[in-house]
Amino acid sequence: MNSYLTQGLKRAAQINRNGTASICEARRRTWSEVRERVARLAGGLRQLGLSAGGRVAIMSLNGDRYLELHFAVLWAGGTLLPINMRLAPPEIAYILADGEPELICADDAGLALLANLAPPTQPRVHLSDASAPEGWHSYERMIEATPAADDAERCGHDLAGIFYTGGSTGKAKGVMLSHDNLMANAMNAILLVGFDRTSVYLHAPPMFHLNDGMSTYAVTMVGGTHVFIPRFEPGACLAAIQQYRVTNVALAPTMVTMLINHPGVETFDFSAMRQIHFGSSPMPEATLKRAIELWPNLLLNHGWGMTETSPIGTMLPWELRLPAVAGERLRSCGHSAPNCEVMVVDEAGKEVARGAVGELIIRGPNVMVGYWKKPEETAAALRNGWLYTGDAAVMDEDGFVYIVDRLKDMIISGGENVYSTEVESAISLFPGVAEVAVIGIPDERWGEAVHAIIVPRPGAELDVEKIRHHCRGLIAGYKVPRSIEIRASPLPLSGSGKVLKTVLREPFWRGRRL
Repeated sequence: MNSYLTQGLKRAAQINRNGTASICEARRRTWSEVRERVARLAGGLRQLGLSAGGRVAIMSLNGDRYLELHFAVLWAGGTLLPINMRLAPPEIAYILADGEPELICADDAGLALLANLAPPTQPRVHLSDASAPEGWHSYERMIEATPAADDAERCGHDLAGIFYTGGSTGKAKGVMLSHDNLMANAMNAILLVGFDRTSVYLHAPPMFHLNDGMSTYAVTMVGGTHVFIPRFEPGACLAAIQQYRVTNVALAPTMVTMLINHPGVETFDFSAMRQIHFGSSPMPEATLKRAIELWPNLLLNHGWGMTETSPIGTMLPWELRLPAVAGERLRSCGHSAPNCEVMVVDEAGKEVARGAVGELIIRGPNVMVGYWKKPEETAAALRNGWLYTGDAAVMDEDGFVYIVDRLKDMIISGGENVYSTEVESAISLFPGVAEVAVIGIPDERWGEAVHAIIVPRPGAELDVEKIRHHCRGLIAGYKVPRSIEIRASPLPLSGSGKVLKTVLREPFWRGRRL
């Protein structure tokens, strides 16, 4: 039989039935309890009309119910549609229209976001202990009142989830990941991270993001323990690590920076912690030095991946996760995952010499099925069995990969992907804007900050704060430019008429890139 994600839950309940599966504030549940709740919830979802392959939108902060929904949707035969809780109302409306979910599940924070949109017509499930609002079904009541359903056991190439990521066209793209994709990633995580039954993983990054999601299925499969905080906040993260004896957490470098700068950080007990997994952007040198001072025996696990790779693509070898041993190679994102091939190629798709910059491409069982409803974008990304990532990279003689730049002008700010064209599109709608280019510039706290360069129309006087206010109504807050520069001279253009963003970035990044 082909691989299927709910197999991991069944295994956990079989090999560690009385072990702690989830800790969410005062609630603790065993793996046998979680399995039973998932089977009952799956039956409730089917009763609400979920069909085979039907999408279920999830709008929620982190919590044990989010974990149960991950498996209940799949148990019922559905497809996950997690939604970024930081998006602006127009962005959420687009995903709901594009993804066409059959059901919507939301906690109180999700309800607040939905209040800014037209009322959903789909059946809705309220993820809370409180009474469900009018028109919503109670999550807990569904579990209490519904008999356990048989596992649909959709598997292999069947879709498990559609995960939306920003698109270079300015519209979000739904990345289609199959059971095979996410199972391959789970096996990579077990091997590369070292998850086992004693692992206690803290869901600190948002669970809608695969930076966190890479561990959801892996920790379950080995019968480890999931701990939850609603959202990342440095004090809450440190307290949870200490209180629950957390062994593993995945953090963006900006989150690590916030941890080490938190007042009294040195008083928190980190003795149970084994590894911090980080990626998304390079770790600032000052952050790295301070982290080593605070936690000299803690392993720092640098990896590279993307939503399209489920997400693990590369990771540092075990022996190089201790900074004192790794040295300069800690700047690398490591070797290809065991079941993947990576290569750095030129524009013709031919491998470049070691040490030369080219585009990073990857193939393996973790690579996406394609983009939802976007055959042209799928064909452009998947060529001859390889995923063209759009990342500029260098590979050294020993197969270590170093990410140099984002070919698609993606900005990574605070661990979140920001696409420049999406921000440019929003700014271009502001009266008086003639030209606009958006780039990422260095930022000690966020890794990169969104910077906009605007040329006004003749005679127009632009107000920077009004532009920011305008953007907040169209795009998520973390995408709104942190700095805006008004220029009188036209933006530099190439011979084909494209803005030369390399020229715009160069003064800000001089001396900082490989």
